Amino acid sequence: MEPLKLYFIHYPTAGHMIPLCDIATLFASRGHHATIITTPVNAQIIRKSIPSLRLHTVPFPSQELGLPDGIESLSSLIDDIRHFPKVYHAISMLQPPIEQFVEQHPPDCIVADFLFPWVHDLANKLNIPSVAFNGFSLFAICAIRAVNLESSDSFHIPSIPHPISLNATPPKELTQYLKLMLESQLKSHAIIINNFAELDGQDYIRHYEKTTGHKTWHLGPASLISCRTAQEKAERGMKSAVSMQDCVSWLDSKRVNSVLYICFGSLCHFPDEQLYEIACGMEASGHEFIWVVPEKKGKEHESEEEKEKWLPRGFEERNAEKGMIIRGWAPQVIILGHPAVGAFITHCGWNSTVEAVSEGVPMLTWPVHGEQFYNEKLITEVRGIGVEVGAAEWTTTGFGERYQMLTRDSIQKAVRRLMDGADQALEIRRRAKHFQEKAKQAVRVGGSSHNNLTALIHDLIRLRDAKLPSPDTPKG
Repeated sequence: MEPLKLYFIHYPTAGHMIPLCDIATLFASRGHHATIITTPVNAQIIRKSIPSLRLHTVPFPSQELGLPDGIESLSSLIDDIRHFPKVYHAISMLQPPIEQFVEQHPPDCIVADFLFPWVHDLANKLNIPSVAFNGFSLFAICAIRAVNLESSDSFHIPSIPHPISLNATPPKELTQYLKLMLESQLKSHAIIINNFAELDGQDYIRHYEKTTGHKTWHLGPASLISCRTAQEKAERGMKSAVSMQDCVSWLDSKRVNSVLYICFGSLCHFPDEQLYEIACGMEASGHEFIWVVPEKKGKEHESEEEKEKWLPRGFEERNAEKGMIIRGWAPQVIILGHPAVGAFITHCGWNSTVEAVSEGVPMLTWPVHGEQFYNEKLITEVRGIGVEVGAAEWTTTGFGERYQMLTRDSIQKAVRRLMDGADQALEIRRRAKHFQEKAKQAVRVGGSSHNNLTALIHDLIRLRDAKLPSPDTPKG
């Protein structure tokens, strides 16, 4: 059997790039030719964590737009949002060079992020299938499709298998954009989800396929499917700001389930006042923690003390034994997989969510933007593997001003609710371990995700071979 030739086109941000590159390794592990189309800086990042993958680079238009060297991803903006509009514009400018390469060297199939809707038209032009990679949960996709923007009660969604009431009203512009992207992905042959069928649930797979006539393939969790060294896992996405060995040795000194991991992803940046409340809430809770905070660059004239005004005076000294603060990127999969970690305060980004589920870590949910408020309901109400902190402000992006602070009291209460060992916490922890086992089973031979990959590969081979001329077909 001739191997498939597949191109994978990721959206340039860590939460989209990491799982799609992991899924590309799945196809490569079955003997197919998988090539990631990326940009030079992102190529360096991918090579460190997945050295075996084939890469094709197209230039990132930094100079044309006056962007500093090295910024080729929304995640690389860290605490400097001035360049956001330029990076968005640069991403749109990647279309012509990618199209030119694909047209000159056509594959059997293109797997592209659903935020690149133009890929489906390119695939149709070449008479090959496109498969959309969607980095959301299928639960969130179904919920977004069901939001009624004309209703004054748009935070209530009754027409999905588990009717939910969101904790904030979905921003209208964001919802319109996501609905447009979800509609355009229906042009693809099918969609790939970085999840396993047991977590989204068969009722959502049936609901989506029945209401759209579109096929879904659950192939994840992506964080479990790549056979890598611990160091390669530690460098998924970006180079860590702290060594994996330092993290592990610190965690090794702690009791099982005693440490709270706090991280809000690469695109959520809280103002200093909110970070201050988190610090006070954690100190008041008395629990040990690893806290990941985006690197605070500050102004050139600012002193170290001014740059660190988001921390109460003497906080790190007082909590030297109890806490570790990581300023920048952290080896998240390694941390979540350590037995000392007992819970995870998360923004409910899908990558972080499915990584926590894969390691059996219950969550304290604090959604910020994007589709995160939908994921919160899947975690807390539908699957019962987390507790809500109480976030009620839904922004279009994870940057910029925020108008509602979560207080130190609400943070402390939520932490204690999950970490103090009450009956409810023990039941949540039991369910989290149950879904961890389901996740591991899904990616094993004979598991749901493993079988889905086999079926998808057979489907793509069938489509390719249907176009090939029969050996008996007369020539001329």
